[in-house]
Amino acid sequence: MASSDPYATWQLTPDLEQFLSVAGEFLRSDPATHTVLLTACETLRTQGLHVYGDGVPHFGIRAAGDGIVEGVFVWTPPHRLALSPLADKAAVDDLAALLYDAGEKLTGAGAERDTAEAFARAWQRHTGTTAEVAVHDRLYRLGTLTPPAPAPQGAARVVTEADRELLIRWHREFGEALGEPRAMASGTWADSRIAYGGITLWETPDGTPVAMAGRTRRVAGQVRVAPVYTPAAHRGRGYAGAATAEVSRAALAEGASEVLLFADSANPTSTGLYERLGFRPVRDFAQYDFGH
Repeated sequence: MASSDPYATWQLTPDLEQFLSVAGEFLRSDPATHTVLLTACETLRTQGLHVYGDGVPHFGIRAAGDGIVEGVFVWTPPHRLALSPLADKAAVDDLAALLYDAGEKLTGAGAERDTAEAFARAWQRHTGTTAEVAVHDRLYRLGTLTPPAPAPQGAARVVTEADRELLIRWHREFGEALGEPRAMASGTWADSRIAYGGITLWETPDGTPVAMAGRTRRVAGQVRVAPVYTPAAHRGRGYAGAATAEVSRAALAEGASEVLLFADSANPTSTGLYERLGFRPVRDFAQYDFGH
């Protein structure tokens, strides 16, 4: 429901702990919808404020006059602004105006579909720049895990330090295949995932890695499967599905209450695979890129 509180305002801070002290309960109230925001904050908390680049992170909270949090954002320049769903379109316009007046140079924004579109249009109105959809994502939640049967030959294993160069190469290839800039440098990303066992490889019987499936750290009970990648030479053999099933099973075994993932809603191959594994649609998201 849109807020009618005339005293609702945006509060901005560069202080992550201050942001979480106010917005934490709001974020944990809907871990699935807030998965990107929760994961970004946990990564910043555990790996430092410059893990996503040299820019200073910005955090924002939309609070009513009584202090109840209605929405938040996390922005790690030079990447896209990440917004929680905002039913109140005045809040969207207020944020666009506030950031524009402060001279901020946004490269884009992402949120659930309606909020992302509303913010993109508001940013266009205030800045006169272009706003184009870069990605249409669908958020999925795992219901009953249904591993592929029969499974492809081979087995899954969690990465070790010996896999670092492979992870760096595959992370780069994955970004190139998507045509999307990676949020984190490939070496930093590989070190992070190795540290907590955040990537599972599928190997053929002779020990050749042929696919990977990753998972984020557990935050507020939720774990998100990402990334899932199979090099072109090994596609079409069920390796990605087997790796995804294994990483999902492990997340549940370790106590995750929700296993989530994003998939390109326009790609029937990936959405079909995840739905066969037991993932069910939650809601649609969109990522916009802004011109200058």
